[in-house]
Amino acid sequence: MKFLSALLLLALSPTQTVAFAPANNHAVVSAAPSSTSLQMGPPSPESLLTETYGEGSRKYRRTVYTHNEWVKHRSSDRFIRNISSMYNSGVYKSLGREVFATTAIATFLVVFNALTGGYTDFDGVQHEAIISSLPQLTLPLTPFTLLSPSLGLLLVFRTNSSYGRWDEARKFWGLNINHTRDLNRMATAWYGNEGDPWDGTEFMGAPSSKAQAIDPAERQYLLGQISLMTWAFVRSMKRHLSPPDEDEDDYIAEMKSRLSPEQAEAIISAVHRPNRALFDLSVAIEKLPMHFLRKDELNKNLSIFEDTLGGCERLLSSPIPLFYSRHTARFLSTWLLLLPFALYGQFGDSWNHIMMIPATAFISVSLFGIEELATQLEEPFTILPMQGFCDKIGGWCDEITSWAGQGQEAEEAVQANIAEIAPSR
Repeated sequence: MKFLSALLLLALSPTQTVAFAPANNHAVVSAAPSSTSLQMGPPSPESLLTETYGEGSRKYRRTVYTHNEWVKHRSSDRFIRNISSMYNSGVYKSLGREVFATTAIATFLVVFNALTGGYTDFDGVQHEAIISSLPQLTLPLTPFTLLSPSLGLLLVFRTNSSYGRWDEARKFWGLNINHTRDLNRMATAWYGNEGDPWDGTEFMGAPSSKAQAIDPAERQYLLGQISLMTWAFVRSMKRHLSPPDEDEDDYIAEMKSRLSPEQAEAIISAVHRPNRALFDLSVAIEKLPMHFLRKDELNKNLSIFEDTLGGCERLLSSPIPLFYSRHTARFLSTWLLLLPFALYGQFGDSWNHIMMIPATAFISVSLFGIEELATQLEEPFTILPMQGFCDKIGGWCDEITSWAGQGQEAEEAVQANIAEIAPSR
């Protein structure tokens, strides 16, 4: 029983997950309708069976928490709620064949050893072996006990590495969110300052122009291009990291609905769409009436976008070394398939050792479940709410560029402010 306790502790070790996102959806700031909501929620009762587990269920795991979800997440009834939803777990449904195989071996072993070693009937009467010419099938428990720490280390490394990949992908998108806001904030606040607005002094031999009154229509258009191209980049990056059959048609429709026909066609027809969108964003920055040093500050954000794009491409194209994943899967499968032979003698107190069958099923679900979690986390992009990130980025950028910035006041007020502050320089 100590062995079973150790297995239970291993099965319940650090990695935990919730099968599906909360059903409670929240509104998302978005400048245009999107095909995928920020919180997908659990599949509806009318969903196909294939959408409740495996690849079909990944789109329902794009969770984003608010305060309400956190309250539910740490509520005192979470254990009862999670246990009661076990039969609806997409992770456990994915393990059906593996658990069936180990449980079938345990069932066969109980029946075979009863026939070859004797059995007890329902009245408690002991009977002799029906097939006395064959031995009972058992294995010593010691090899499994010795191998348990090694198996635990393999599973821990596997889950930690997979979670690290998910966490890295989420941080890359966090950088996208932060620096898209930063870019649009600086563009809006600095718009119209092509030189030194204070005294017209020369810089490197060239006279600097003083601040001029801003044409509101031109400002709205140019800043609108910054906002649009920012959204086009993150939306193209999301498409670049998503399966074609999930996102291609929606991506094309969204691009054509928000961009001009020429802009949309240029990005859609590009071999590397995020790079093309980033190039168009660079061009939009270059058209801003702004001092070149400030344009340089804006372009630093684009270098960060290139880094996040490259980092995500690295995660998508480079899995955990396959020989490690395969060895872990083979080790775990062999260990669990042979485990019933070692557990048979440990359940001698139960009727015909029959309790070994549910024990084998529970151990299989627990340990195969850990490996399944690692596999599901290893490729993070189809379980990250990237469409929601893009919608929010688009909405936030549109809002930021709508604010009044430098040069939006009357020209007399601008000159008065300059005259008042200039002596302090």
